[in-house]
Amino acid sequence: MEESNLPGMESFKAQGSDNAGEPVVEAGALRFRRPDRAQARMVPCVLDDLVPAGHQVRLIWDVVEQLDLSAFSAGLRVQVGKAGRPATDVRLMVALWLWASTEGEGSARELERLCEEKDSYRWLCGGVDVNHHTLGDFRVDHEKALDELLTKVLAALMEQGLVKVRRISQDGMRVRASAGSSSFHRRKTLEQHLVEAQKQVELLKSQREVPAAPSSSRGQKAARKRAVEDRVRKAGAALEALATVEKIRKEAKGGTNSRNEPRASTTDGEARVMKTGDGGFRPAYNVQLAADTESRAIVGVSVTNSGSDRALSEPMRQEVEQRTGGKVAEHLMDGGFVNFDQMGRAQQAGVTVYAPPQTSKKKVDPYQVRPTDTAEVAQWRRRMATEEAKTIYKERASTSETVNADLRTYRGLDRFLVRGLAKVKCVALWSALAYNLMHFGKALLMG
Repeated sequence: MEESNLPGMESFKAQGSDNAGEPVVEAGALRFRRPDRAQARMVPCVLDDLVPAGHQVRLIWDVVEQLDLSAFSAGLRVQVGKAGRPATDVRLMVALWLWASTEGEGSARELERLCEEKDSYRWLCGGVDVNHHTLGDFRVDHEKALDELLTKVLAALMEQGLVKVRRISQDGMRVRASAGSSSFHRRKTLEQHLVEAQKQVELLKSQREVPAAPSSSRGQKAARKRAVEDRVRKAGAALEALATVEKIRKEAKGGTNSRNEPRASTTDGEARVMKTGDGGFRPAYNVQLAADTESRAIVGVSVTNSGSDRALSEPMRQEVEQRTGGKVAEHLMDGGFVNFDQMGRAQQAGVTVYAPPQTSKKKVDPYQVRPTDTAEVAQWRRRMATEEAKTIYKERASTSETVNADLRTYRGLDRFLVRGLAKVKCVALWSALAYNLMHFGKALLMG
């Protein structure tokens, strides 16, 4: 620090200068130590001292070191004794994304910045530099490995008796997609976009032999080519998605009309406009979660672009049983999941379904058995009319709603920053894994 003489704070008188340019200071003025930011300093740092002993990031790393992550490195070819730059340790990459998901961070660029500036991430990296391209690719390139990792974590928890699947609760979250509402267009507009993009591709090909302008570099030309080809790809993907939507609508309603003509997004062709939790309609994905009501561990994760839950209870139950090896005896779900065919098969398989019957516009008692009801549906209506069933059903809200709130508020599942069902599924799995590890990490270490 420089020591400087300054005028008394009570006077704030402007000072002149002498002929040499030095400030003239009155006798008796106050002296201060002023910062000198031009000086160089050597600051010693031990990375292991960046976080205290009980920090949660240490728990994440300790758990990751015990997990079998061989599936994440299956595609790597760099070997000891052979040429090539070493790959970044998959344990570090998994730990980084688990810790980022724990803190609700879902941006690869932001994660790169955090690895340089925030102590917990710097501690994890241990001097290994990572860039957002590597981080972003790793996050979405291992769907199968992530799914297997969730299965392994649940198997360890079930072996200790901490997680059971005798009674599960299922709910769906509509999570905002990375697509704007204005990116959805009808078939005629999409076909026009595709034609225009293809014309631009042909124009670029015809200009390939023309000498470039002095201000146009080879990189700039390549960037323009990639941008135009990307437009063609997105327009084609949107048309393919639109064909799927049109087929579904025809099967469901027997046709479409011009007033409600289906649309698809040129930004994310697999995203769909859905009714979200606040009552609005936005581009979103439907994330389905199943949780054990006793431990509140997430035992099932799936993602769909269907705005309806009506056909999703049976696939989720099958996924949970296949993932855990357990037998679901009781399945809790809200009224939006009620599907009489799936309910009948569940009853025949020995699964008791707890879901509220939906009220009709005719104000008929929803618990009253209908003449058209099958034996299984009639049994379900009579069961849900009992106080015991209503008490059991209350566990759905206390389980699923708290899990959903945790993921949406703390684990980054409030909005997707990636596009496409496969990538969205990966992000949902990262969030579910982070949730389970934060709640059961210590138990996994003791096991």
